[in-house]
Amino acid sequence: MPRILYYAQRSPYARKVRIILAEKNLAYHSQEVDLAKRSPEFYQLSPLGKVPVFVDEDGTTIWDSTLIGEYLDEVYPKPSFYPASIKLECRKWEEIGDAIADQAVALWMEKRKDEQASVTNSLRLQAIIDRLLGVCEQKLAQSAYLMGETWTIVDIAVLSSLGYLSLRMGEDWHGQYPLLSQWFKKLYEKESIQITIPIA
Repeated sequence: MPRILYYAQRSPYARKVRIILAEKNLAYHSQEVDLAKRSPEFYQLSPLGKVPVFVDEDGTTIWDSTLIGEYLDEVYPKPSFYPASIKLECRKWEEIGDAIADQAVALWMEKRKDEQASVTNSLRLQAIIDRLLGVCEQKLAQSAYLMGETWTIVDIAVLSSLGYLSLRMGEDWHGQYPLLSQWFKKLYEKESIQITIPIA
């Protein structure tokens, strides 16, 4: 059977997996999921109802972008995005990238409301995003990529989150975080990044 990736086009979590699949040159069938109308069949694949979900050729089915990424790195190890020598560190810092995505998605939902409580929540979420982007900026003051001199899953996770943030909230963050902005633009030259850009 063909590999299948169930995804949503603007999902930063699904984009992580799409980038990994492109970099590993793995052929797969894309199945876009309407998150407003999830089917019973999709819930059978993903009890949580979340994307992405990856189904490999042998029927192995995995949900959660981090688990999918780790699986792909173990089964298809070239190139590796969780280098063995720093795998735990990569896994730890990948959580930063996912946390930025979590806050950006929540912020977008709050911005769509028209309530005073929403303004308060939006400010709180933005403060968390700014703090985490500041942490990434500090990391990039020490090396070309977030985990050293080669890019890893951490770069993919943070870049995917920033792509979503830029789509939903604009690109004002570029002016606040110059090292992060430079890193982001450099990674955007990669084909795997270009072909996974979220569309409004």
